[in-house]
Amino acid sequence: MSQKNGRLIWAILAACALAGCGHDSPTAPISASRQRGALAVDPPLRVASLSASAFATQLNATATGAQLLQLAGTPACGVDFYYLKYWTVDPAGSPTEVSGALMVPTGSSSQCSGPRPIVLYAHGTATASTYNIADITDSSNAAYSESAMIAAVFAAHGYIVVAPNYEGYDISNLGYHPYLDAAVNADDMEDALTAADTALPHTFTPDTTGDGKLFITGYSEGGYVAMATVKAMQAAGETVTASAPSSGPYAIEGLGDLIFFGQVDIGSTVFAPLITTSYQNAYQNVYNQPSDVYSSAYAGGIDTLLPTPVSLTTLFSTGKLPESALFDTATPTSSTGVTQIDAAADALLAKPASPPYSAAEAALFDAGFGAPYLINNTYRVQYVDDAVENPDEAAMTVIHGGTLDSSDIALATAPAIGLREDFKLNDMRNGGWAPEEPMLMCGADQDPTVFFEIDTGTMAAEWSTQVQEGLVSVLDLDATPSGPYAPLQQGFQSAYDALVSAEGASTAIQSFHSTEAPFCMVAARDFFAQVP
Repeated sequence: MSQKNGRLIWAILAACALAGCGHDSPTAPISASRQRGALAVDPPLRVASLSASAFATQLNATATGAQLLQLAGTPACGVDFYYLKYWTVDPAGSPTEVSGALMVPTGSSSQCSGPRPIVLYAHGTATASTYNIADITDSSNAAYSESAMIAAVFAAHGYIVVAPNYEGYDISNLGYHPYLDAAVNADDMEDALTAADTALPHTFTPDTTGDGKLFITGYSEGGYVAMATVKAMQAAGETVTASAPSSGPYAIEGLGDLIFFGQVDIGSTVFAPLITTSYQNAYQNVYNQPSDVYSSAYAGGIDTLLPTPVSLTTLFSTGKLPESALFDTATPTSSTGVTQIDAAADALLAKPASPPYSAAEAALFDAGFGAPYLINNTYRVQYVDDAVENPDEAAMTVIHGGTLDSSDIALATAPAIGLREDFKLNDMRNGGWAPEEPMLMCGADQDPTVFFEIDTGTMAAEWSTQVQEGLVSVLDLDATPSGPYAPLQQGFQSAYDALVSAEGASTAIQSFHSTEAPFCMVAARDFFAQVP
């Protein structure tokens, strides 16, 4: 779910040197309409215009930029970056103004102009409330590197890119982000697409329009949002040409259960307040007060903590959040009075040790325990008791070392804890749907942030028929390189090995999840290119 975007940062031309930048008026007519998908400002502001050669030159100016350029390929097109302001609806159904990016390829070749395919892109977890994926001119912008990555991978190779910032970020006044709220996230994505369709004829290249092909992709939280959008559009009878959700928490109920069982993922102390605040605002069933879930050390103000203009480093150093200690080092015990439930819960509450986990896995999970800790013991026990009484079959299969297949991945029948009810509602298994158009799911088996087996593996088992038929494809970047994506698998494994050599294993693992991102995005582009 988290992306450490700093690993991809490179220098782009200073704002005053960007072709076209500063020549576009910062003011434009404001639309009176607040209908979903309406442009709030039309025409949109062009933030920057980069030629293909200028983009390539700047990428080559740094080692990380050169690595991305080698992976993504030399830009075939220039890119115009536009700042979209448009209307969507908040979780209460009220109109709310949000923003995003429209990236339009430029150049004289047929690959860069005229009717072009559209990529609807969903970004990863962000904690900065100022996150603005349209602002390519400011390298201090938290969204800068993700913006440059998708420009290099998609827009510079002839795809029109539409990328919302989401509610809760940039100009949004919602006050929180509807994190992993499938319905709201999908609405925002679709409304960004509608706004972009309106904006395209009003750009500096009005003849560059959509060609009827729509591809949807995203990474981490964005992988989840991408899949949720495919599901929603398919249910509404709208056409998606193909999709490539990557490394997302699709089976969120199963993932949540594994975390509460002690398989604590990297970033969990950040994800927890994002998700409880989101679901509390949407469903009002997570807690009566934050201290019902959170320990006394952190409960105060946690419901309004994220997103924030303050850095994560500051939040950690000032005691607003623990860096990694999700749970108490001291193991709590179940006391339902039902021997079978208490015994099963106590076994799950025990800190992971080696065996049954490898020493590396046990060390990773151990970092999720400490003092002070984020989630209070009472709530953790209540959650695990409920997971024992109302099991998520995929989570139970994984925790007991089984192999996922379509017979052992069902959602919990009747979860009683509000958070688990919300997980079930937003889990991508819910509703029994399956993709009707080609889908690639990319990730890496050893990802310590979004667990590949419970998320991608569960969906692959859910859609085993579609996988067998070739409609759904699964790419594991950690697997032995083979097939059409072998170069990407080799490249990822070499990149991570180099990171380990340079920084050591314990430091490198913190960047594992973000290191996957450009490889999955290039895989998505290659996949889209094969779809008729």
